[in-house]
Amino acid sequence: MRIGNLNGRLVLFEGRFAVDVQSASDGKFSSDPQAIYARWGEFREWADAASKRQSGVEYDFRDLGAAVPRPPQVFAIGLNYADHADESGFRAPDNPVVFTKYVSSFAGADVDVALTGERVDWEAELVVVIGEGGRDIPESESWAHIAGLAVGQDLSDRTIQFWGDPPQFSLGKSSAGFTPLGPWVASVDEVSAGHDINALGIRCVLHELDGTERVLQDGNTQLMIFSVPALVARLSSIVELLPGDVIFTGTPAGVGIGRNPQEFLRVGQTLYTEIDGIGAIVQRFIGSSSGNVSDG
Repeated sequence: MRIGNLNGRLVLFEGRFAVDVQSASDGKFSSDPQAIYARWGEFREWADAASKRQSGVEYDFRDLGAAVPRPPQVFAIGLNYADHADESGFRAPDNPVVFTKYVSSFAGADVDVALTGERVDWEAELVVVIGEGGRDIPESESWAHIAGLAVGQDLSDRTIQFWGDPPQFSLGKSSAGFTPLGPWVASVDEVSAGHDINALGIRCVLHELDGTERVLQDGNTQLMIFSVPALVARLSSIVELLPGDVIFTGTPAGVGIGRNPQEFLRVGQTLYTEIDGIGAIVQRFIGSSSGNVSDG
């Protein structure tokens, strides 16, 4: 099952068709893409049993909003791949490094993003969406609490991020459009039907205006320091996870700030991020409409 946000309405995806959930359920479920997680178990039962294909319509990827538009809590995990920790100049952490990305930065699957300065970086990430919340969730039961998985980019203005010591992680990663999330939420059973749910390939590819392309990141989630089940267990041992929360699980090596020489995004470039079994999201980078940039 794949669910998402089409022009602000909750839909189920059936191939190239989108089924409006409120209409298909005769009003049993709301059109709000966020509200469904509070009724996740009930919704799963309906979605698994309902005949939906005949009521679907074709859709344009540019009409897909953030797959989870207003999560009650956003957890972002830093340095969760040893190779990325190494390129960033840090040792692998003993405990999850947690920050947040503010919801006002969330964006859809196929969007234009205004660069805020000369040091905006890319970070491809697997995103976990919580279906059933709770505290003290055992690692062995973590997958049962997950509604699904999505593709995310943790775009980061490194100038803002490193304004001072300690760094401004959350602010530096929360400008408008800096949290594209989608293209949909793929249920755990959908992803695991064709892939090892604990070993998903994750890739980030840069396209230039002249048509050339380069692979910037090519990693695998099996190389996480803290696995998805471990993150759910560790986070829920401290805070209550809520239905509809999202967890950005960290990025593999290959980010711009870790390169020699360093490299950052430029106007006219397009970024594609893809994860096995889920799909891909796209960002096209444009100039700031305000003319203001973070580093003057």
